[in-house]
Amino acid sequence: MEPFANSTAGQKQWRSVLHAIEQRVVLVKHREGALSVQLADYLYARTPGHIGSLMTLINRASSRGIRTGTEALTDQLLDATPIDAAAEAAREVTQAELRTARRSTRKTRRLTVVPE
Repeated sequence: MEPFANSTAGQKQWRSVLHAIEQRVVLVKHREGALSVQLADYLYARTPGHIGSLMTLINRASSRGIRTGTEALTDQLLDATPIDAAAEAAREVTQAELRTARRSTRKTRRLTVVPE
């Protein structure tokens, strides 16, 4: 399966998948929106949009959360959870791409604002 694209449409699909996944997370302290809103960019950078890497990360972190009593998917718990070497190697590049995309989106928004 192809990774989710780092585009507006791709990121919308990514957040939709994250929302569907988080509705099935059974950790006691997990809150809706933690994955699809708060950690969406982090998860994309960690997994470069690959669903296999994402599911491995979610499953391993959930197991770790149960074992440690954290009972929630937090950035600290996810950071402590290893996944495949390819995803980890691409992490810095993907984070830089996300930052660049966010900056250009903000600039576009500022340019399209019409003064009253």
